[in-house]
Amino acid sequence: MTPVNHRRCLVLFLLFSVSPLLLAQEQLEYPSANLSTLWVNNPSQIPHTVEFEDGSQVRSILLRRSPLFYGLTYACGFYCNAACNGFLFSVFAVYVDSVDSIDSVGIIMGNAHPQVVWSANRATPVGANATLHLTDLGDLVLAHANGTVVWSTGTASRSVAGMNISLSGNLVLFDQSGAPVWQSFEHPTDTLVLGQTLKEGQKLDANVSITNWSKGPVYLTVLSDGLYAFIASTPPQYYYQHTVDGNKSAKTPSYVKYTNGSLDLFTLFATPGTPDKTISLPPASSSVQFMRLEYDGHLRVYEWTWIQGWQVTADVLALDVCAYPMVCGEYGICSNGQCSCPAGESGSSSYFKPIDDRRINLGCSLVTPLSCQSMQDHQLLTVDDVSYFSFKISGAAAFEKIDEASCKQTCLNNCSCKAALFQYSESVSDGYCFLPTQLFSLQNNQPSLTYFNSSAYIKVETCINCSKPAIRKQTKENKGSSRVRFIVGIIVAIVVIILGGLLLVYVRRRKTTEVEEDDFPIVPGMPTRFSFQHLEEATNNFCKKLGQGGFGSVFEGSIGDQKVAVKCLDGVGQGKREFLAEVETIGSIHHINLVKLIGFCADKFNRLLVYEYMSNGSLDNWIYSKDQTHILDWQTLCKIITDIAKGLSYIHEECRQRIAHLDIKPQNILLDDKFNAKLSDFGLAKLIDRDQEQVMTRMRGTRGYLAPEWLTSVITEKVDVYSFGVVIVEIVCGRKNLDYSQPEESIHLISLLQETLKMNRLEEIVSRNDNMKLHVEEAIKMIKLAVWCLQNDSSKRPSMSTVVKVLQGAATIETDLDYDIVTTAHLMRKEQDNYLLYASSTPSASLLSGPR
Repeated sequence: MTPVNHRRCLVLFLLFSVSPLLLAQEQLEYPSANLSTLWVNNPSQIPHTVEFEDGSQVRSILLRRSPLFYGLTYACGFYCNAACNGFLFSVFAVYVDSVDSIDSVGIIMGNAHPQVVWSANRATPVGANATLHLTDLGDLVLAHANGTVVWSTGTASRSVAGMNISLSGNLVLFDQSGAPVWQSFEHPTDTLVLGQTLKEGQKLDANVSITNWSKGPVYLTVLSDGLYAFIASTPPQYYYQHTVDGNKSAKTPSYVKYTNGSLDLFTLFATPGTPDKTISLPPASSSVQFMRLEYDGHLRVYEWTWIQGWQVTADVLALDVCAYPMVCGEYGICSNGQCSCPAGESGSSSYFKPIDDRRINLGCSLVTPLSCQSMQDHQLLTVDDVSYFSFKISGAAAFEKIDEASCKQTCLNNCSCKAALFQYSESVSDGYCFLPTQLFSLQNNQPSLTYFNSSAYIKVETCINCSKPAIRKQTKENKGSSRVRFIVGIIVAIVVIILGGLLLVYVRRRKTTEVEEDDFPIVPGMPTRFSFQHLEEATNNFCKKLGQGGFGSVFEGSIGDQKVAVKCLDGVGQGKREFLAEVETIGSIHHINLVKLIGFCADKFNRLLVYEYMSNGSLDNWIYSKDQTHILDWQTLCKIITDIAKGLSYIHEECRQRIAHLDIKPQNILLDDKFNAKLSDFGLAKLIDRDQEQVMTRMRGTRGYLAPEWLTSVITEKVDVYSFGVVIVEIVCGRKNLDYSQPEESIHLISLLQETLKMNRLEEIVSRNDNMKLHVEEAIKMIKLAVWCLQNDSSKRPSMSTVVKVLQGAATIETDLDYDIVTTAHLMRKEQDNYLLYASSTPSASLLSGPR
């Protein structure tokens, strides 16, 4: 008998012979870990390391015993998928072939690979030698091998006594009495296991794709009246709802509970503890099963069977194949599960192309991207008998009953609108108009089944008359005027010999300076110098504007295969040499948390800077937004704060000359596609020699972020530390420092902070942000760090390298702090560019550039 058959017989024997009494015996108690335990992601240091046939790998640190000693159980530890390009700290279901041994094959030749049911760092995988530390203070901390903190439970000083994993797969930090202090069930990712609940306000967030485990746009959530599935957009679009009628009390939240054989929806319409509605699942099973929200929008039930391993046994939402938002990707049209790109009434497909010709289900893209700078070139492509993936919307403003012509015109008048979707019946002239700002999958409509007609009018553009930025060029008229002025000067010189001679000397000197500027040499190490024509071509004639500020406009472009952002500076009040000096200085420093300056253009008339492209824009778009799709989770916010601190620490302490940024604010902090934060806009920056303790300079910066020492015009790099403190408070509170939409007593956030500090009621200012309610203690700790940075005496503020250590858990926050924080908001008038109007009298020679 082969070993595999031998094991099969042994398990079958156990299945029929092990009594229920034996299964309840004490040997099945939870595996536990004590405080001050450190695990290193290295197979030589983690005994339960198993590689599976598909290439996935687990390194288990706590392995739950199976009730039958052979079979499915839960473990926690490091996991990597088949590609194995990074590890997640996660809880996973695995097959064991003895009390403490994970089997990489299983007793059958089926799908026995590990299944992740919860993970801590899905957006930031860690590598080899990463650490997981259950600290002596009771905090569970995941860090890269270099010590950079990736994730933590934030439970330091909360009486944690140890960690265990339950029979149902719940990772728990418990206190001396055994009560949970923190548990993974309260922080779901994309999966529910048996017995787990999803409470009102919590979400299951699907992965981006099968291979990309970052949080994707599809999510499932419980609202006050039922269960909904959405795809993120502005506003979110829901494609599934399971609601309960009635008047619900607002005091007790609704929730769903995944039980064996049903998904029960609990609200206050029924007797407490009794489900109001249930969604039918497969019949009750004695095997391990879980429910996962997939990247494609399906909510599938997976169950372990002894014959075939993991199998999908139900699709809970049970929608038509074409009713899912990404079944054919963005702009794709679904027909009986087959995908195509919009072709219009004439059958022309010149406006769209497949993202991948071999995988049409990935969606379609516009041949010419839409640009708000050329709305006069926008038109609507008519696609008849097509409806949206689901004609639903959260928010009545985007889903109105009007006539078809008005629906179309409203879309053309709104740059954010991507299509006018119209649904109507033949008996009425009006219909329902839906104007999405992001267009996901459409589907062919069958009026005989749906009993309504529908049309899609998709916005397209041919970039013929794209607008240019206000770039200054010398015209023939200007040249003619210069010639006239020269002739007049000669006539005056003939009449007045002395004045003419002086004028001649002045003109010669000016010409010499211009020649010297034109011959400015390229310094080794400087960024690439581009011609204006090159950048015109790179930006497609400055077609797509990304944004505009007080210093100029920013346009999207491409140089080779690299996507870039080109900043056109308006009204630059400095000479070419000063501008090039700035480019040389800023272009010579490189750090992962500084936006990279790729190149520049400088001639008599134009100043342009070429930066790396940051796909997620500036931080203010995420922390001030009321849009639920623009809310960042606590771990991401902590990482952003740490990134900012690292960037400032570098320019303050690690460059040849200290660099004070002087304009730290959310608008100058940019985010890449992985939400890594980088400092940008060094237009106000100042160099400080190493032997200088402080420098004198005219006041500059942005209203609401200025340190008190600006009153004296004598500063150090600690002014950036103060601004950083303001930014922390804005991030945690989710609002602007100066918000004139608030009541008068709440306009100034820092003044509000000072009041709550003196009353020892910091939780009040933190709880104003709904996103912080699950992280109050960690948020209060972050606010205390901000208060340290906001000290009036700059010498009492920490260095940015110390701030980084605090954020990484390697240092503690100063406790002897002054709570009388001085705000300088009154020093500046509110102007269009928000920049300083009151300046000291002493300009500095080391100023890198004037305001722009």
